[in-house]
Amino acid sequence: MISKEKLIKISDVIWEIPKSYRSDMLVPARIFATERMLEEVFNDRSLEQLVNVATLRGIQGYAMAMPDAHEGYGFPIGGVAATLYPDGVISPGGIGYDINCGVRLVRSQLKINDIKDHLSYLAQEIYRMVPSGVGEGGELKLSSQDMDSVLKTGVNWMIKNGFATQDDARHIESNGILENANPDNISKDAKSRGLDQLGTIGSGNHFAEIDIVDEIFDEKAAGALGLWKDQAVVLIHCGSRGLGHQVATDHIRIMMGAMARYDITLPDRELACVPFSSPEGTNYFDAMAAAANFAWANRQYITWEIRQAWKKILGPSGGDLSLVYDVAHNIAKIETHEINGKKTKVIMHRKGATRAFGPGHPELAQEYQAVGQPVLIPGSMGTASYVLVGTQEGMKTSFGSCCHGAGRKMSRAAAKRSIHGHTLHEELLQAGIHVQTGSIRDLSEEAPQAYKDVHDIVDVVHQAGIARKVARLRPCVVIKG
Repeated sequence: MISKEKLIKISDVIWEIPKSYRSDMLVPARIFATERMLEEVFNDRSLEQLVNVATLRGIQGYAMAMPDAHEGYGFPIGGVAATLYPDGVISPGGIGYDINCGVRLVRSQLKINDIKDHLSYLAQEIYRMVPSGVGEGGELKLSSQDMDSVLKTGVNWMIKNGFATQDDARHIESNGILENANPDNISKDAKSRGLDQLGTIGSGNHFAEIDIVDEIFDEKAAGALGLWKDQAVVLIHCGSRGLGHQVATDHIRIMMGAMARYDITLPDRELACVPFSSPEGTNYFDAMAAAANFAWANRQYITWEIRQAWKKILGPSGGDLSLVYDVAHNIAKIETHEINGKKTKVIMHRKGATRAFGPGHPELAQEYQAVGQPVLIPGSMGTASYVLVGTQEGMKTSFGSCCHGAGRKMSRAAAKRSIHGHTLHEELLQAGIHVQTGSIRDLSEEAPQAYKDVHDIVDVVHQAGIARKVARLRPCVVIKG
């Protein structure tokens, strides 16, 4: 069990487990946290999992855990790792089961006061338009041919079919399409699970919200993102649904059977991995890319559904809903980073971690070049969410990566035991938060008390310099499964 005495304090918010801690570590491990927050991290296996990540073949720099880190499958959630391209390993545990779970922010042209009398109606209409809940399907039913096209082309399929614009695509990470996607590497079971799930949120911590921009920290960056105080915005959090989960399940099984051929031994079988350049590695990467495309298409279709609900309730006075940004936080990408003074091509694993590229990066839309990539950090439904931007310092410190949310501190079962859903629902309503959910009883699983303090989490990444605070959002309407 790792204790605080084993950690080296790099700064007030950066701690290191040295490579000497365990003989099989290939790089040190770093944790972004305050001294007080470290105590919560010691309560689960997340640091032990981080040390295990530091043993992966080809790992570069550091294995890293963001301040929202907690125990996951193989990797801690909030884990970041770069392995050398092309012969370092790729590990599905470093991406997660919900491939390209991510967040998108959509801005309106209205103040929240302009729509305050319509909030309950908007909540009901969005809930009607956007299916949510375990296994819940939507109205859009894909043919097998359309499914392959969505998997191959992502948001481009949405543009072609009138559910997205080119301007939407410009404001999505990777423009909403990973070009290496190969639908042939996705099983029939996975495809069948996704046939009716485009435009659906699912369950757990996924949601759609109407928020108010209640504080601006950086006027210049907020202006570049089109955000201003008291503005009504929409936040969407979901991923690749059952399709992505099945892709992970299928390929983890394949990798577990293949590791011996590549002489790979691991401290934890949940880290199942193979060389990226191997047939199993490239097949998984191309399948993961297809599932990521599906997730971007999913969030895009949800955006279209919300735009329809917005128009129905508010009419012409509602104006347009414009996409600020859409960012993934469960994904692997091929990126180039400076490591030990040398530009190095790596396989970036981000699991429960958000890409946070700094100003001037060629992948950013022109209007974001001067301020950096928008970074979206949702909190709990009763607290707040944040908009940040990436920094040049973060490109060096964390491979251009940031946290992805508040991070759980209480299991769903524990939350249900200690928090009553009906009481929570009433408390949220008293706080001015309209909640539409299919299960009041299960609402307690996502209670604010079940999560770490998002304000503390964001302060850490801001203080560490890996992302910079721009705006804080407060929820007014929450849609959940």
